[in-house]
Amino acid sequence: MVEQLGGLSFLPLPDRGPDRDAFFGQILTGWKRQQFAKNFGASTINRRLASIQAFADFTEKFPWEWTPGDADDYFTHLRQVRGLTVATIRAYQSDVLLFCAYATSDDYPWNETCGRTFGMSMSQVITDQNKSRHRTDSPSSLEKRSFEIDEIQEFFDFADDEVERVVRSKRKGGLEAWRDAVAFKVAYGWGLRHDELRRLRVSDFSASAKAPYFGDYGVLRVRHGKSTAGSPKRQRSVLTLMDWAAEAVADWIDNGLPRLGEPLDLLFPTSSGGVVSKGQLLRRFRSYAAALDLAPGLDIHGLRRSYVTHMITVADYDDKFISMQVGHTNTSTTTIYTLPSADYAAKELERVLTRDVLKSTGKLLRKPLRPSGRKPR
Repeated sequence: MVEQLGGLSFLPLPDRGPDRDAFFGQILTGWKRQQFAKNFGASTINRRLASIQAFADFTEKFPWEWTPGDADDYFTHLRQVRGLTVATIRAYQSDVLLFCAYATSDDYPWNETCGRTFGMSMSQVITDQNKSRHRTDSPSSLEKRSFEIDEIQEFFDFADDEVERVVRSKRKGGLEAWRDAVAFKVAYGWGLRHDELRRLRVSDFSASAKAPYFGDYGVLRVRHGKSTAGSPKRQRSVLTLMDWAAEAVADWIDNGLPRLGEPLDLLFPTSSGGVVSKGQLLRRFRSYAAALDLAPGLDIHGLRRSYVTHMITVADYDDKFISMQVGHTNTSTTTIYTLPSADYAAKELERVLTRDVLKSTGKLLRKPLRPSGRKPR
């Protein structure tokens, strides 16, 4: 790939035509720099570049030769042959759409130069006719679920028992099992995403003047929240709502972390002091869920999903407050997370009716004798 934007390496030489690979490389390099200018992360940019290269390799064509039909063939292959999910297909289509929008923009010289050099121009190949539709209730989203209250209790009890079992067996891994057990409780106790959880630091906890009974763990500052496109990681402060979660963290900081040797600021470090990997936590989670034979649909993100569901449908917190707790810009996003239990509707109806009756004179409403509510003459 050519690194000099606007270079002339693709121009024809006396013994050969224009270098198409070099020109394609310059477009990719320009797109890469444009994305850095828009503050996208390196991992996102590299993934998008790889996605475009994979599309070009599949079609065996250059961007100025692509057609919507090529896109149809490629995404059909990804869906039917490779078995990728709808969400993944949508992400790949977005990559191609963004690349084509950049390459065909009048703000850049690529399309004009392409026409003069190769006699062809580039066009958008992701259109309303072949773009995957976004559906909130997609099959993939319906497979995920929250823990039931008894399930989350069983899961945490099993995690605690596993720590004791490993310690009693005098095998290595007891400290790591303790770390992961506390990590799962923190993910649920403060409604955290996977990456937010792994990068927590001891110094992120502080006391709350409004809730002094939580001690030094009344507020959790989340520094690595999910960012929107082109923006840095979002930060937020999460108020502690569960005393047992604060106690678990305090016990780990006082008695667990010191066993790793030097004082470490990371809340859940590896034995070498690094950030615990997603794979480590995921393997532990899956092994516990399998050992308990829990119904399908649970994952680590399900701990966050369960926090939202339980705080709103069981603890009766206001959904706007919980939306702020988990870092959602819109409350509507939070309601998608909320998956009430089967008997929630009946319990909610009973609660509301009881509240309304208590507010009245204590007399139950009588059924009217006529639809109008007036007595017959």
